[in-house]
Order: sequence, then C-alpha cells, then structure tokens
Amino acid sequence: MDPADRRTRLADAGLYLCVGARPDLESLLDAVLPAGVTIVQLREKDGDDDLRRRAGAVMRRAADRHDVLFVVNDDPALAVELGADGVHVGQDDTSPEAARAVVGPDVIIGRSTHAVDEVDRAQHEDCDYFAVGPVSATPTKPGRDGIGLDPIRHAARVGTKPWYVTGGMTPDTAGPILDAGARGLVVVRGLTEASDPAGVARAMARLIADRRSRDAAGG
Repeated sequence: MDPADRRTRLADAGLYLCVGARPDLESLLDAVLPAGVTIVQLREKDGDDDLRRRAGAVMRRAADRHDVLFVVNDDPALAVELGADGVHVGQDDTSPEAARAVVGPDVIIGRSTHAVDEVDRAQHEDCDYFAVGPVSATPTKPGRDGIGLDPIRHAARVGTKPWYVTGGMTPDTAGPILDAGARGLVVVRGLTEASDPAGVARAMARLIADRRSRDAAGG
C-alpha cells in the first residue's frame, strides 16, 4: 500500500481483526477481509520468529489482495522486515517514540490503553491510533480485568485520533459499546472461532456503518 494512503485508510477503518499463525490463515483472511475487515494485525504470542515471519508474509499478501491495512503486534523491527503498514505497541512494550525510531515516519503506530489516564496520554504520544479495552475480561488478555464502558465514554469525549475498542467483540456485544461512543471494534475470537466468519464480519461492519450513519445524521 502507498504510505501516503495509510493514514487516510486508517481514518475510515472500522473493523479490526487480530489473529495469529494458523493452518487456515490464508483462507480465513480471504473470507473476512472482503466481508468488512479493514485492518488485520499479526498477533502471535507463542510462536518463534520464523513462524511469525511466515504468518506475516501470508498476511501481507492477503492485505494487498484486499486493499486493507496490515499491522504487526509488538515488534517494530519485524514490521519493517515484512513491509507492514503499521506496528501496535502495548503499555508494557516499547514506547511509541522508540517504535517510531525503528519504523520511520511513514508507518502507522497503534497504542493499547486500559484506563482513562492512558487514553489521555495517547492523545499526546507519537501514535496514529489507540485501542481501549478490554471492555470485558477475555482469554486473549489473561490476567486483565474488564474495564467497563466508562473509559470508552471518556475516549469518545477526548479522542483526537482514530480509536478502537477491544474485549469480547461480537455482533451481540457490540451495540452497547457503539452506543457508548466507539466507532471502531477490534475482534479476535468473534471471528477466529466463528462457524461463519465472513457472515460475522459483514454483521459487525454493518453495525459500525449504521452507528456512523446515525452520528452523521445527528441521531
């Protein structure tokens, strides 16, 4: 993707998938990316570097085929190696500023936040978007309690960048989160464990689009 397009695409992106290496990775991506996923992140916590490289190469090709953004979790150097559009760093990872020194000015940087003060800080850090959550406790964030909706409402008031909400996102749970002010959702198990991932992606993308339309109409 043209680096000049990345931040424009980010501003419009709504449905964000995090997924690791898996045997059916390519077919999963080819199902959900055209169905409404606008960002895909390589989030592989258990595999070695070779596994991450192989999965990342699959993701890069799929993102190019379907014209979506490709982000790497935690590893700025790997993001550069894979030609990723972005890197995402958590509160316990390298800082956005340190990541920027590795990836350069054209690569998108995302930041995890879990509390109101971290949301506030993200507005001034060298990141292009931030994620808030998990709203509810989830196995993908072991040991981290759900933060509830108050930080979501706060992000809706103060957010100056694109932002996304994480934590148990499904078509059934998304409504209250969108009503609290979210305009983008991060999905993991809701898609990776779905019997019809393309159908779930379409449903969630439609919920986000409907919420944005109501906001634009003042509803």
